[in-house]
Amino acid sequence: MDIEAPEEAKELPKIQRLDESVVNRIAAGEVIQRPVSAVKELVENSLDASSTSISVVVKDGGLKLIQVSDDGHGIRHEDLPILCERHTTSKLSKYEDLQSIKSMGFRGEALASMTYVGHVTVTTITKGQLHGYRVSYRDGMMEHEPKACAAVKGTQIMVENLFYNMIARRKTLQNSADDYTKIVDVLSRFAIHHIDVSFSCRKPFLSLLCYQHGAARADVHSVATSSRLDAIRSVYGLSVARNLIKIEASDNDPSRSVFEMDGFISNSNYVVKKTTMVLFINDRLVECTALKRALEIVYSATLPKASKPFIYMSIILPPEHVDVNVHPTKREVSLLNQEVIIEKIQSLVESMLRNSNDSRTFQEQTVESSPSVPSITNNESHLNPSPSGSKSQKVPVHKMVRTDSSDPAGRLHAYLYKKPQNHLEMNSSLTAVRSSVRQRRNLKETADLTSVQELIDVIDSKCHSGLLDIVRQCTYVGMADDVFALLQHNTHLYLANVVNLSKELMYQQVLRRFAHFNAIQLSESAPLQELIMLALKEEELDLEGNENDDLKMKIAEMNTQLLKQKAEMLEEYFCIFIDSDGNLSRLPILLDQYTPDMDRVPEFLLCLGNDW
Repeated sequence: MDIEAPEEAKELPKIQRLDESVVNRIAAGEVIQRPVSAVKELVENSLDASSTSISVVVKDGGLKLIQVSDDGHGIRHEDLPILCERHTTSKLSKYEDLQSIKSMGFRGEALASMTYVGHVTVTTITKGQLHGYRVSYRDGMMEHEPKACAAVKGTQIMVENLFYNMIARRKTLQNSADDYTKIVDVLSRFAIHHIDVSFSCRKPFLSLLCYQHGAARADVHSVATSSRLDAIRSVYGLSVARNLIKIEASDNDPSRSVFEMDGFISNSNYVVKKTTMVLFINDRLVECTALKRALEIVYSATLPKASKPFIYMSIILPPEHVDVNVHPTKREVSLLNQEVIIEKIQSLVESMLRNSNDSRTFQEQTVESSPSVPSITNNESHLNPSPSGSKSQKVPVHKMVRTDSSDPAGRLHAYLYKKPQNHLEMNSSLTAVRSSVRQRRNLKETADLTSVQELIDVIDSKCHSGLLDIVRQCTYVGMADDVFALLQHNTHLYLANVVNLSKELMYQQVLRRFAHFNAIQLSESAPLQELIMLALKEEELDLEGNENDDLKMKIAEMNTQLLKQKAEMLEEYFCIFIDSDGNLSRLPILLDQYTPDMDRVPEFLLCLGNDW
């Protein structure tokens, strides 16, 4: 009888401690799930910093660039070393603080998570500082000591190459248009709730010449207002705002529920195919599936089939009745007596809809001919009668133009100098006048200087009529690379050197506006000598030690004295104001609706002194 030998026992898997970098990256992927998660966290930080203006710039759906700038109180210099470490926060110090938390951030994980899945750069300045600081972070740590730099009030956080080290995640987020839409949606929701804050969200400038094509046009642009309805009208449009009903509810019975709710809901005249529900609980943007489902049930009995409502609600509860720490991205919260609150809100909405459903309003639409198709005059109609009388003539394929140069988007001639028009030409439509005012505010004639006028005459004499027509009537298509852009004129496609065009544009702008520049007024005067020293520190000098510092100081002092001596001329001709103490308080605007890079001010002043 053969006895089989027992199988060797398989070795049990060994439990081991994960490396800290692996733990942090796993946690980061849970907190920052998509680019919109990073934008939401950064905007909430800006709101916690008491900002009144928040600007968001997004490139490639947030994968290449997310830049959030605000005018809040800034970050202290001594806090920068631990700013992006995990679980570092100014919002709470002990667990019990969660019971009364009012800020939107509290874990101290968001910025840290971004540094583990992207490259983060922070530029900040606090009140009273003469200059700001810039520092880059990776894996929760500073890459270098904070560097002094020129900065405007508040903080700017830039996240580049998001998910560069998470290949699978990055591949699933290749649809940049979809992610940008989500970011715009989140900013729109913040904008209609925080009506005392200005919001903007746009894609970055491709170049100065792209201004008219929409690369610079904000997809969200709201200004501070006292009316919630005005904010909704500004963000979501008139078609939404005119069909809203104000709603309010409250309960102050501790045995049942304690809450206050106000908002706007759409009436029976509002018909769309997707529900829009904007919900804030204690000023925190969240989702509540149970409340949304309850309200959709009410609307399904009121609205036509397949139509969905628009709902904005702000619910305020005692902080101790809300558990904010139930979701990695803080998207959801847990409420005390949630069922009672939902039932009360549902009953109120049902009652208001029943009372407002007595009549329906239908909007009449007027069909107009396309502006890109020229109208036929009476004389032309006699010469070219149409056989059917109603059919429009078909344009041959080889003469079809992909874009329309009469459309304001994409046109490049907005910044070209226009000679005075006669009386008949100036009787333009109100829309054209408003557009012109926006593009060229406070344009004045150039200074009466013979030398300047001669330079302008040289430009006019060398003007090529054919090229001028192309620039005036072309449509911007896209960037071929960092230097060349594609422009379409009629059926032809042109490759234009944007760098050279931009330089020529700036040169001509300076001549046309000589002695009549608009100005940027700095919030606080900046010492010339310190700004020039900042520029010198960025340059590489051969000397070392004290001798190097002494040379820099002498250069800064000499340039400061020179600019102070020329202050009167600089103010009169270039709108650069320098007071008797050597402080800079005003800079010229070369291009309307474009704010120059303030980080280059030190370099500009150094060149101004050296090249005099």
